[in-house]
Amino acid sequence: MVFSSLVFLCIFLPTVFLLYTLVPSLKFRNGLLIVASLIFYAYGEPVYVLLMIFSSLLNYICARLVANENAKRKLVLVLAVVINLGILAVFKYSGFFVESLNSVTGLAIPVPQIDLPIGISFFTFQALSYVIDVYRKTVDAQKNYLYVLLYITFFPQLIAGPIVKYRDISEQIVDREQTAEKIADGMRRFICGLAKKVLIANTMGQTADIIFNAGNDYLSVVTAWLGALAYLFQIYYDFSGYSDMAIGLGKMFGFDFKENFNYPYGAVSVKDFWRKWHISLSTWFKEYLYIPLGGNRKGLKRQIFNLFVVELLTGIWHGANWNFICWGLYYFVLLALEKLFLLPYLKKGRVWPHIYTLFLVVVGWAMFVGNDAGVEFGLLFRKLFIPSGGVMPLYFLRNYGVLLAVSVVCCTPLIEKLWKLLSRNAITKALTILVLLTVSMAYVVGSTNSPFLYFNF
Repeated sequence: MVFSSLVFLCIFLPTVFLLYTLVPSLKFRNGLLIVASLIFYAYGEPVYVLLMIFSSLLNYICARLVANENAKRKLVLVLAVVINLGILAVFKYSGFFVESLNSVTGLAIPVPQIDLPIGISFFTFQALSYVIDVYRKTVDAQKNYLYVLLYITFFPQLIAGPIVKYRDISEQIVDREQTAEKIADGMRRFICGLAKKVLIANTMGQTADIIFNAGNDYLSVVTAWLGALAYLFQIYYDFSGYSDMAIGLGKMFGFDFKENFNYPYGAVSVKDFWRKWHISLSTWFKEYLYIPLGGNRKGLKRQIFNLFVVELLTGIWHGANWNFICWGLYYFVLLALEKLFLLPYLKKGRVWPHIYTLFLVVVGWAMFVGNDAGVEFGLLFRKLFIPSGGVMPLYFLRNYGVLLAVSVVCCTPLIEKLWKLLSRNAITKALTILVLLTVSMAYVVGSTNSPFLYFNF
């Protein structure tokens, strides 16, 4: 079920929210959210909902065992990591592994045709963080399985994040309030996220699809860059819009999730970009991989190696495709260069570090485009950097120029200042939200289903 679908907006959410508000006991409210979350997931994955339940039960048991001082805690932790990552590998990477092996060896091993369970990368990482935190004694093991099940399955952040750590919401699961202020803030946040998705991300996605699917001869250098910029905005507004909706939904039910984006396209270095983009994933890899590997505590060479491991696995986490692996290694090279000598120069600059970072990010997203668009990976890069014939982008600029300008403004802190200005007057604030909701709903009604990009990851 997609947040921007009529089924969710007009049936599922109003029903669940109304029932939740009417139920007086937190115990029954939690039970309602568990049932609703399982229905939410089963709507699109009727079989794999059993896999998710198994994952929650497995990690509940493992956490109880690693909390027991008399048990072989480290062995249980290793088993939990191996089983969780093994399940993820089977569903997400087995086909890619066999295809790669066939390509290298010339064998003809049948490629497994396994459907990817939506959100498996997200709920697997959430479950792992819980077990690891219990092992580290940064959070107590939860004795009530239903609380763990709610943590893993809670529908706002279930299928595309943000990746919520159990320690951040453990107290909220057992004690939280649904206040009028939180409901209002949550609704506003959800509507803003919905507008990001249906008004900007979907339109930018259509632009990118038209450009990249028009044929190789169609792409000039300028048109290729316009397509890359359209995709740049599509992926940001798609994913940050989903995160806004997830955070807003959490507030409506009394939960407070951490922010997942902090204007990443305003970053002044690649390192800064990763502090601002998909923050929950970046911090997950930092806390559960980079620091345990030694972080920056064991000398420069070890730090560079740790960066290599983290960025390679970040690329692999995003998808079973060589493009994603190249994307991860690309960011490793950039981060290593900044670490070795570039950062001091970037800190002295004012404008050019922004241009430098955004240029490299656009090039990085082009690797994502090459994964699923109608243009070959290498050809797209040649079109971006080698002048060639093709159609100029005047048509797209005429039709989407205003939206491009809006996209630029809305991905900077300027939009926050504008919102504070509008919020000074309660009537203006309410009208702005009402207009966004009305226009967004009109687009939802008039458009076809457009899943979120990060459902693929």
